[in-house]
Amino acid sequence: MSETPVPDAARLITCPPAEFRRSGEEAMAAARAGIARLKSLRPPFVVRDVLELYDESMAALDDASSRASVVRHAHPEAAMREASEAAEQALETLGNDIRMDRGVYDVLASLDLSGEDAATRKWMEKVLRDFRRAGVDRDEATRTRVKELQEELVRIGQEFSRNMLQDTRTGSLPPSALDGLPDDYVRAHPPGPDGMVRITTDYPDIIPFMTYSRDAKSREQMWRLFRMRGHPSNADVLQRMVARRHELATLLGYRNWAAYATEDKMIRDEKAAADFIEKISNAAGARMERDYAMLLERKRRDVPGAQKVDPWDQAYLEDRVKAEQFAFDSQVVRPYYEYTRVKQGMLDLTARLFGVTYRKVPDAAVWHPDVEAYDVLEGTALRGRFYLDMHPREDKYKHAAQFTLTSGKSGRRLPEGVLICNFPRPGTEPALLQHDDVETFLHEFGHLLHHIFGGHTRWAGVSGVRTEWDFVEAPSQMLEEWARDTASLQTFARHYQTGEPIPAEVVERMRRAEEFGKGLWVRQQMYYAALSLELYRREPSSVDATALVRELQSKYTPFPYVEGTYFHLSFGHLEGYSSNYYTYMWSLVIAKDLFTVFQQKGMLDPAPAQAYRRKVLEPGGSDDAARLVHAFLGRDYDYRAYEEWLNKAA
Repeated sequence: MSETPVPDAARLITCPPAEFRRSGEEAMAAARAGIARLKSLRPPFVVRDVLELYDESMAALDDASSRASVVRHAHPEAAMREASEAAEQALETLGNDIRMDRGVYDVLASLDLSGEDAATRKWMEKVLRDFRRAGVDRDEATRTRVKELQEELVRIGQEFSRNMLQDTRTGSLPPSALDGLPDDYVRAHPPGPDGMVRITTDYPDIIPFMTYSRDAKSREQMWRLFRMRGHPSNADVLQRMVARRHELATLLGYRNWAAYATEDKMIRDEKAAADFIEKISNAAGARMERDYAMLLERKRRDVPGAQKVDPWDQAYLEDRVKAEQFAFDSQVVRPYYEYTRVKQGMLDLTARLFGVTYRKVPDAAVWHPDVEAYDVLEGTALRGRFYLDMHPREDKYKHAAQFTLTSGKSGRRLPEGVLICNFPRPGTEPALLQHDDVETFLHEFGHLLHHIFGGHTRWAGVSGVRTEWDFVEAPSQMLEEWARDTASLQTFARHYQTGEPIPAEVVERMRRAEEFGKGLWVRQQMYYAALSLELYRREPSSVDATALVRELQSKYTPFPYVEGTYFHLSFGHLEGYSSNYYTYMWSLVIAKDLFTVFQQKGMLDPAPAQAYRRKVLEPGGSDDAARLVHAFLGRDYDYRAYEEWLNKAA
């Protein structure tokens, strides 16, 4: 069967709310019809027909749910966002009903798969496991309560996310608070009629401000404001989410939600996750102490006799230490990172490495004028489509992430994905990025490539990034390395006024300076991981989330909890990743090992990149992640590359 053209799924999210709702209802009707037909089959079964019925039924639901998620996180119209929430709830409910349908399970479990390929057998192993994890083999009373909890958790998760998306806060500050900020930032924030400047908690505002403002009191004001998002609206929501997940897990026979949520990951159980967090924390401890001592020493130049570094000082002091002791001023690189050039550079670089081209689709249906669409081609063959929604606006997702729009399937559908980010928008002022923004762009583009290249599997159920969830970040983290490579950067990082490529000695100074603060960063990540795990590992009735933040922040970082702040209420990963934030560092261990191949063979050589594409990205979730990594490395992954990275001297 030949590949079909891109179906232009964005058309289904750029329509009126009534049409959007109808498309979701049609997807559910198609799924119900397919499942009913599957259950009506009688032995002897034609295995391929049964699997196709199941795969297409679930794909209809999954793709409709993906569209609803994009709408909820990025659509500018409130009516569409409200319709998407209702659609997500209905789709999730039907999906759970199917996974708890003993008739469906019995048919699938009875199939003789001995004649099928390894990828098909692996997929069905996962499917049957997920049926059991949904409670298919439990008694009727348990199944009824599980269904109620699943439906409630969808609503709670949406509420938690909605409260964050709608909570952009604004600080009023004297113009002197902008001392130290780049000229383009100052011009973009002129004083209002009252003589004050307005800074929001959206990333393009808050991150440069916290990094460059010399005014410690204003930094404290904005830091506190940033950590008030979601308060008080999410306090009860988070407590309910934790309690309901605990009840669901224990109903299904698990000790707690963390035990349930880690079972199908590479790490396999919550104790291993806790052990991993402690292992990494201990490895980074001494380095964290050295980093903190250097920050305190630098603060004492401004505040003689200072006894501590406050958390609102960290980004500013790290930038000062890098400028003064490592001869790297992060503002120096910003003129080389004009957004439009960075975007084109990302496209050109990844196209060269992975053997594809990107063709802009000017007439594609889009949900906002900022959004751009690109087709991915290999030669003349169309391989998928992606959308870039890259600039902040009201009620839009506040961070950076890749979203699925359509899961691809060989011979049926081409994959479509969306990048949703919050980078400065080009306008009267040049949109100059931070170096961290460039890394973020590459990271999220790594997810997008995984989705596109892995979107041609035999079954939609293993398409794209459907690997174990604690591996899914590794390909993206690995791609960040190109943002630290001089030759790669010089292909696109050019001064927005002169066109001069970024100087090699500037990149080298940046790389040396980046080694500073690594211990603090790793321990901060382990604090997030411990909070995520412990919140879902303990008895909910005994857990005060704010008290847990107070306990763990002091354990893992040198910055004690600041009373009256509520970081956890806008920590979106507590909803999406739940107990499993450890996955970012777990994946980084693997990413550092994957990168060794490129270090040996050349970062701009397409040969290793395309071998990596074939062996790691294209299989999607059709095999265990550890086996995919082994196929690329020629061995099992280990900690050596990570340890070398962690211990590299600043």
